[in-house]
Amino acid sequence: MVTIKTVAQYLESIAPLQYQESYDNSGLIVGNEEEELKGILISLDCIEEVVDEAIRENCNLIVAHHPIVFKGLKKITGKNYVERTILKAIKNNIAIYAIHTNLDNVANGVSYKIAEKLNLKNVRILETKKQLLQKLVTFVPEEHKKKVMDALFQAGAGQIGNYQNCSYLIEGTGTFQPNEQAEPFIGTTGEMEYVKETRIEVIFPSFKSSGVIAKMLEAHPYETPAYDIFNLENELIESGSGAIGELEKALNAKQFLLYLKESMGLQIIKHTPLTNSPIRKIAVCGGAGSFLLNRAIREKADFFVTADFKYHEFFDAEGKMVIADIGHYESEVFTKDLIFDILNKKFSNIAILLSNTNTNPVQYFY
Repeated sequence: MVTIKTVAQYLESIAPLQYQESYDNSGLIVGNEEEELKGILISLDCIEEVVDEAIRENCNLIVAHHPIVFKGLKKITGKNYVERTILKAIKNNIAIYAIHTNLDNVANGVSYKIAEKLNLKNVRILETKKQLLQKLVTFVPEEHKKKVMDALFQAGAGQIGNYQNCSYLIEGTGTFQPNEQAEPFIGTTGEMEYVKETRIEVIFPSFKSSGVIAKMLEAHPYETPAYDIFNLENELIESGSGAIGELEKALNAKQFLLYLKESMGLQIIKHTPLTNSPIRKIAVCGGAGSFLLNRAIREKADFFVTADFKYHEFFDAEGKMVIADIGHYESEVFTKDLIFDILNKKFSNIAILLSNTNTNPVQYFY
Protein backbone atom coordinates (compact mmCIF):
# COMPACT_ATOMS: atom_id res chain seq x y z
CA MET A 1 0.00 0.00 0.00
CA VAL A 2 1.30 3.42 -0.97
CA THR A 3 0.60 6.01 1.70
CA ILE A 4 0.96 9.78 1.78
CA LYS A 5 3.96 9.24 4.05
CA THR A 6 5.59 7.11 1.35
CA VAL A 7 5.36 10.01 -1.12
CA ALA A 8 6.56 12.54 1.45
CA GLN A 9 9.60 10.44 2.34
CA TYR A 10 10.51 10.03 -1.32
CA LEU A 11 10.22 13.76 -2.02
CA GLU A 12 12.37 14.48 1.03
CA SER A 13 15.03 12.06 -0.23
CA ILE A 14 15.26 14.28 -3.33
CA ALA A 15 14.84 17.65 -1.59
CA PRO A 16 15.58 17.25 2.15
CA LEU A 17 13.54 19.48 4.45
CA GLN A 18 16.80 20.54 6.09
CA TYR A 19 17.64 22.43 2.88
CA GLN A 20 14.68 24.80 3.17
CA GLU A 21 15.20 28.41 4.25
CA SER A 22 14.46 29.38 7.86
CA TYR A 23 11.30 31.32 6.91
CA ASP A 24 9.83 28.44 4.92
CA ASN A 25 7.18 25.83 5.73
CA SER A 26 7.83 22.90 3.42
CA GLY A 27 6.55 19.41 4.18
CA LEU A 28 3.16 17.94 4.99
CA ILE A 29 0.88 20.84 5.97
CA VAL A 30 -2.54 19.16 6.07
CA GLY A 31 -3.52 15.51 6.24
CA ASN A 32 -2.88 12.13 7.82
CA GLU A 33 0.38 10.71 6.50
CA GLU A 34 -0.85 7.14 7.08
CA GLU A 35 -3.75 7.53 4.62
CA GLU A 36 -3.65 5.32 1.55
CA LEU A 37 -2.84 7.33 -1.57
CA LYS A 38 -5.52 7.55 -4.26
CA GLY A 39 -4.04 10.13 -6.59
CA ILE A 40 -1.72 13.16 -6.67
CA LEU A 41 -2.50 16.59 -8.07
CA ILE A 42 0.51 18.84 -8.72
CA SER A 43 0.16 22.62 -8.59
CA LEU A 44 2.36 25.67 -8.18
CA ASP A 45 0.04 27.05 -5.47
CA CYS A 46 -2.65 25.43 -3.37
CA ILE A 47 -5.81 27.56 -3.31
CA GLU A 48 -9.51 26.71 -3.08
CA GLU A 49 -9.85 26.13 -6.82
CA VAL A 50 -7.02 23.61 -6.71
CA VAL A 51 -8.70 21.73 -3.87
CA ASP A 52 -11.92 21.69 -5.95
CA GLU A 53 -9.91 20.23 -8.83
CA ALA A 54 -8.47 17.54 -6.55
CA ILE A 55 -11.99 16.62 -5.44
CA ARG A 56 -13.15 16.29 -9.07
CA GLU A 57 -10.12 14.20 -10.02
CA ASN A 58 -10.34 11.94 -6.93
CA CYS A 59 -6.87 12.95 -5.75
CA ASN A 60 -6.34 12.93 -2.00
CA LEU A 61 -2.88 14.52 -2.09
CA ILE A 62 -1.95 17.93 -3.49
CA VAL A 63 1.76 18.52 -3.97
CA ALA A 64 2.35 22.26 -4.35
CA HIS A 65 5.54 24.26 -4.68
CA HIS A 66 4.35 27.14 -2.49
CA PRO A 67 3.14 26.38 1.06
CA ILE A 68 -0.44 27.52 1.71
CA VAL A 69 0.61 28.23 5.32
CA PHE A 70 3.73 30.34 5.91
CA LYS A 71 2.90 31.68 9.36
CA GLY A 72 1.19 30.06 12.31
CA LEU A 73 -2.61 30.00 12.28
CA LYS A 74 -4.30 30.76 15.59
CA LYS A 75 -7.81 30.36 14.18
CA ILE A 76 -9.28 28.61 11.15
CA THR A 77 -12.63 30.28 10.57
CA GLY A 78 -12.60 30.74 6.80
CA LYS A 79 -12.12 34.51 6.90
CA ASN A 80 -9.39 34.47 4.19
CA TYR A 81 -8.27 32.30 1.28
CA VAL A 82 -5.68 30.47 3.39
CA GLU A 83 -8.19 29.41 6.03
CA ARG A 84 -10.84 28.53 3.42
CA THR A 85 -8.37 26.35 1.55
CA ILE A 86 -7.34 24.53 4.72
CA LEU A 87 -10.96 23.99 5.78
CA LYS A 88 -11.97 22.63 2.39
CA ALA A 89 -9.00 20.27 2.27
CA ILE A 90 -9.74 18.91 5.75
CA LYS A 91 -13.46 18.50 5.07
CA ASN A 92 -12.68 16.48 1.95
CA ASN A 93 -9.83 14.45 3.45
CA ILE A 94 -7.24 15.90 1.09
CA ALA A 95 -3.63 16.21 2.20
CA ILE A 96 -1.49 19.18 1.18
CA TYR A 97 2.28 18.85 0.82
CA ALA A 98 4.64 21.73 -0.03
CA ILE A 99 8.07 21.32 -1.60
CA HIS A 100 9.36 24.88 -1.73
CA THR A 101 12.83 26.29 -0.99
CA ASN A 102 14.18 22.80 -0.35
CA LEU A 103 13.43 22.12 -4.04
CA ASP A 104 14.94 25.51 -4.91
CA ASN A 105 18.13 24.55 -3.09
CA VAL A 106 19.06 21.29 -4.80
CA ALA A 107 20.88 20.60 -8.03
CA ASN A 108 18.33 19.76 -10.74
CA GLY A 109 15.75 21.76 -8.80
CA VAL A 110 13.59 24.76 -9.73
CA SER A 111 16.30 26.95 -11.25
CA TYR A 112 17.68 24.01 -13.20
CA LYS A 113 14.23 23.64 -14.76
CA ILE A 114 14.50 27.22 -16.07
CA ALA A 115 17.97 26.40 -17.39
CA GLU A 116 16.49 23.37 -19.13
CA LYS A 117 13.73 25.47 -20.73
CA LEU A 118 16.44 27.82 -22.04
CA ASN A 119 18.57 24.87 -23.17
CA LEU A 120 21.58 26.13 -21.23
CA LYS A 121 24.79 24.11 -21.23
CA ASN A 122 27.35 23.47 -18.45
CA VAL A 123 24.76 24.29 -15.78
CA ARG A 124 25.82 24.55 -12.14
CA ILE A 125 24.49 26.04 -8.91
CA LEU A 126 24.93 29.81 -8.82
CA GLU A 127 25.56 30.14 -5.07
CA THR A 128 26.26 27.02 -3.05
CA LYS A 129 25.21 26.60 0.58
CA LYS A 130 27.51 26.50 3.59
CA GLN A 131 27.15 24.95 7.06
CA LEU A 132 25.29 21.90 5.74
CA LEU A 133 28.19 19.46 6.10
CA GLN A 134 29.58 17.51 9.03
CA LYS A 135 32.61 15.27 9.50
CA LEU A 136 32.71 12.05 11.53
CA VAL A 137 35.98 10.80 12.94
CA THR A 138 36.18 7.37 14.55
CA PHE A 139 38.87 4.84 15.49
CA VAL A 140 38.60 1.14 14.68
CA PRO A 141 40.88 -1.93 14.84
CA GLU A 142 42.69 -2.27 11.49
CA GLU A 143 41.07 -5.59 10.62
CA HIS A 144 37.57 -4.07 11.02
CA LYS A 145 38.08 -0.83 9.09
CA LYS A 146 36.50 -2.10 5.85
CA LYS A 147 33.31 -3.20 7.61
CA VAL A 148 32.93 0.17 9.34
CA MET A 149 33.79 2.14 6.20
CA ASP A 150 31.26 0.18 4.13
CA ALA A 151 28.58 0.91 6.74
CA LEU A 152 29.40 4.62 6.67
CA PHE A 153 29.27 4.75 2.88
CA GLN A 154 25.95 2.88 2.79
CA ALA A 155 24.54 5.48 5.21
CA GLY A 156 25.41 8.28 2.78
CA ALA A 157 28.80 9.42 4.07
CA GLY A 158 31.80 9.99 1.83
CA GLN A 159 30.08 11.70 -1.11
CA ILE A 160 32.04 14.67 -2.49
CA GLY A 161 30.62 16.03 -5.73
CA ASN A 162 30.87 13.32 -8.38
CA TYR A 163 33.02 11.11 -6.14
CA GLN A 164 31.71 8.54 -3.67
CA ASN A 165 33.24 6.40 -0.91
CA CYS A 166 35.67 9.21 -0.02
CA SER A 167 37.51 8.96 3.29
CA TYR A 168 40.83 9.71 4.95
CA LEU A 169 42.67 7.01 6.89
CA ILE A 170 45.50 7.30 9.40
CA GLU A 171 47.15 4.32 11.08
CA GLY A 172 48.04 4.62 14.76
CA THR A 173 47.82 3.10 18.19
CA GLY A 174 44.83 3.24 20.51
CA THR A 175 45.02 2.68 24.25
CA PHE A 176 42.41 1.71 26.83
CA GLN A 177 42.00 -0.14 30.10
CA PRO A 178 38.66 -1.94 30.71
CA ASN A 179 37.19 -1.73 34.22
CA GLU A 180 35.27 -4.46 36.03
CA GLN A 181 31.93 -3.56 34.42
CA ALA A 182 33.29 -3.61 30.85
CA GLU A 183 32.84 -6.40 28.32
CA PRO A 184 35.76 -5.58 26.02
CA PHE A 185 35.93 -6.84 22.45
CA ILE A 186 39.72 -6.74 22.74
CA GLY A 187 41.76 -6.90 25.93
CA THR A 188 41.45 -8.03 29.53
CA THR A 189 39.70 -6.37 32.47
CA GLY A 190 42.09 -4.22 34.48
CA GLU A 191 44.95 -4.44 32.00
CA MET A 192 46.25 -1.65 29.72
CA GLU A 193 45.82 -2.45 26.05
CA TYR A 194 47.67 -1.09 23.00
CA VAL A 195 45.80 -1.75 19.76
CA LYS A 196 46.71 -0.96 16.15
CA GLU A 197 43.82 1.19 14.97
CA THR A 198 42.76 3.13 11.90
CA ARG A 199 41.42 6.66 12.22
CA ILE A 200 38.58 7.05 9.70
CA GLU A 201 37.34 10.49 8.58
CA VAL A 202 34.27 10.95 6.37
CA ILE A 203 32.01 13.90 5.55
CA PHE A 204 28.26 13.90 4.95
CA PRO A 205 25.27 16.26 4.76
CA SER A 206 24.23 17.11 8.31
CA PHE A 207 20.67 15.83 7.85
CA LYS A 208 22.11 12.31 7.50
CA SER A 209 23.90 12.54 10.85
CA SER A 210 21.67 10.21 12.88
CA GLY A 211 21.72 7.51 10.21
CA VAL A 212 25.48 7.73 9.72
CA ILE A 213 26.14 7.46 13.47
CA ALA A 214 23.70 4.57 13.86
CA LYS A 215 25.32 2.57 11.05
CA MET A 216 28.80 3.28 12.42
CA LEU A 217 27.82 2.05 15.90
CA GLU A 218 26.15 -1.02 14.44
CA ALA A 219 29.25 -2.01 12.47
CA HIS A 220 31.86 -1.03 15.06
CA PRO A 221 33.28 -3.94 17.09
CA TYR A 222 33.96 -1.94 20.27
CA GLU A 223 31.52 -1.90 23.16
CA THR A 224 31.91 1.89 23.45
CA PRO A 225 33.34 3.32 20.21
CA ALA A 226 35.11 6.68 20.33
CA TYR A 227 33.97 9.15 17.68
CA ASP A 228 33.74 12.90 17.06
CA ILE A 229 31.32 14.99 14.95
CA PHE A 230 32.53 18.31 13.53
CA ASN A 231 30.41 21.01 11.90
CA LEU A 232 32.06 22.23 8.69
CA GLU A 233 32.06 25.59 6.95
CA ASN A 234 32.69 23.97 3.57
CA GLU A 235 30.22 24.58 0.76
CA LEU A 236 27.93 21.71 -0.17
CA ILE A 237 28.22 21.81 -3.95
CA GLU A 238 25.04 19.79 -4.40
CA SER A 239 22.93 22.43 -2.63
CA GLY A 240 22.41 26.14 -3.22
CA SER A 241 20.43 28.90 -4.86
CA GLY A 242 19.95 29.71 -8.52
CA ALA A 243 21.79 28.27 -11.50
CA ILE A 244 24.15 29.51 -14.19
CA GLY A 245 24.93 28.14 -17.61
CA GLU A 246 25.68 29.07 -21.20
CA LEU A 247 23.71 29.41 -24.40
CA GLU A 248 24.73 27.08 -27.20
CA LYS A 249 25.56 30.13 -29.28
CA ALA A 250 25.83 33.81 -28.43
CA LEU A 251 22.91 36.15 -29.18
CA ASN A 252 22.52 39.88 -29.01
CA ALA A 253 20.36 41.26 -26.19
CA LYS A 254 17.16 41.68 -28.22
CA GLN A 255 17.52 38.21 -29.72
CA PHE A 256 17.87 36.73 -26.26
CA LEU A 257 14.79 38.57 -24.97
CA LEU A 258 12.75 37.13 -27.84
CA TYR A 259 14.19 33.68 -27.17
CA LEU A 260 13.44 34.03 -23.45
CA LYS A 261 9.87 35.13 -24.15
CA GLU A 262 9.22 32.20 -26.48
CA SER A 263 10.96 29.56 -24.32
CA MET A 264 9.15 30.52 -21.11
CA GLY A 265 5.78 31.43 -22.67
CA LEU A 266 5.93 34.99 -21.39
CA GLN A 267 3.56 37.90 -21.96
CA ILE A 268 5.91 40.58 -20.69
CA ILE A 269 9.49 41.02 -19.49
CA LYS A 270 10.76 43.86 -17.30
CA HIS A 271 14.45 44.49 -17.81
CA THR A 272 17.30 46.92 -17.25
CA PRO A 273 18.94 48.75 -20.20
CA LEU A 274 20.29 46.36 -22.81
CA THR A 275 24.00 46.06 -23.50
CA ASN A 276 25.77 45.77 -26.84
CA SER A 277 27.85 42.81 -25.67
CA PRO A 278 27.24 39.27 -26.95
CA ILE A 279 24.91 37.34 -24.64
CA ARG A 280 26.21 33.90 -23.70
CA LYS A 281 26.34 33.33 -19.93
CA ILE A 282 22.91 33.26 -18.26
CA ALA A 283 22.14 33.23 -14.52
CA VAL A 284 18.65 32.15 -13.44
CA CYS A 285 16.64 31.90 -10.23
CA GLY A 286 13.04 30.81 -9.82
CA GLY A 287 10.96 33.24 -7.78
CA ALA A 288 12.44 36.24 -5.97
CA GLY A 289 16.11 36.28 -6.91
CA SER A 290 17.43 39.76 -6.13
CA PHE A 291 19.54 38.35 -3.28
CA LEU A 292 21.67 36.63 -5.94
CA LEU A 293 22.38 39.72 -8.05
CA ASN A 294 25.88 40.35 -6.73
CA ARG A 295 26.75 36.68 -7.16
CA ALA A 296 25.51 36.75 -10.76
CA ILE A 297 27.66 39.84 -11.40
CA ARG A 298 30.74 38.17 -9.85
CA GLU A 299 30.15 35.16 -12.10
CA LYS A 300 30.13 37.57 -15.07
CA ALA A 301 26.65 36.60 -16.23
CA ASP A 302 25.38 38.56 -19.24
CA PHE A 303 21.72 38.20 -18.20
CA PHE A 304 20.03 37.38 -14.89
CA VAL A 305 16.60 35.84 -15.40
CA THR A 306 14.48 35.88 -12.24
CA ALA A 307 11.50 37.66 -10.65
CA ASP A 308 10.26 40.13 -8.04
CA PHE A 309 12.92 42.81 -8.38
CA LYS A 310 11.94 46.05 -6.64
CA TYR A 311 12.27 49.37 -8.47
CA HIS A 312 15.47 50.53 -6.79
CA GLU A 313 17.06 47.09 -7.07
CA PHE A 314 17.13 47.44 -10.86
CA PHE A 315 19.71 50.22 -10.43
CA ASP A 316 22.07 47.75 -8.77
CA ALA A 317 22.87 46.10 -12.09
CA GLU A 318 24.89 49.25 -12.91
CA GLY A 319 25.27 48.24 -16.54
CA LYS A 320 27.35 45.19 -15.63
CA MET A 321 24.61 42.81 -16.76
CA VAL A 322 20.94 42.81 -17.77
CA ILE A 323 18.27 41.91 -15.24
CA ALA A 324 15.22 40.25 -16.81
CA ASP A 325 12.28 40.09 -14.40
CA ILE A 326 9.82 37.62 -15.95
CA GLY A 327 7.34 37.40 -13.03
CA HIS A 328 7.15 35.06 -10.06
CA TYR A 329 4.50 32.72 -11.44
CA GLU A 330 6.12 32.66 -14.87
CA SER A 331 9.53 31.77 -13.45
CA GLU A 332 8.18 28.83 -11.46
CA VAL A 333 5.16 27.48 -13.32
CA PHE A 334 7.28 24.76 -14.96
CA THR A 335 8.12 23.49 -11.47
CA LYS A 336 4.90 21.49 -11.86
CA ASP A 337 6.57 19.50 -14.66
CA LEU A 338 9.68 19.04 -12.51
CA ILE A 339 7.65 17.60 -9.61
CA PHE A 340 5.69 15.40 -12.02
CA ASP A 341 8.89 13.92 -13.44
CA ILE A 342 10.27 13.28 -9.94
CA LEU A 343 7.13 11.48 -8.78
CA ASN A 344 6.41 9.62 -11.99
CA LYS A 345 9.79 7.87 -11.85
CA LYS A 346 8.88 6.32 -8.49
CA PHE A 347 5.07 6.03 -8.56
CA SER A 348 4.22 5.19 -12.15
CA ASN A 349 1.29 3.03 -10.98
CA ILE A 350 -0.39 5.98 -9.17
CA ALA A 351 -2.54 8.62 -10.90
CA ILE A 352 -0.39 11.78 -11.01
CA LEU A 353 -2.02 14.82 -12.60
CA LEU A 354 -0.88 18.35 -13.42
CA SER A 355 -3.33 20.97 -12.21
CA ASN A 356 -5.13 22.91 -14.95
CA THR A 357 -5.88 25.78 -12.56
CA ASN A 358 -4.02 29.00 -13.32
CA THR A 359 -3.13 30.23 -9.84
CA ASN A 360 -1.32 33.39 -10.95
CA PRO A 361 -2.78 36.31 -8.91
CA VAL A 362 -1.10 38.84 -11.24
CA GLN A 363 -2.95 39.95 -14.37
CA TYR A 364 -1.71 42.13 -17.22
CA PHE A 365 -3.54 44.84 -19.21
CA TYR A 366 -2.19 45.72 -22.65
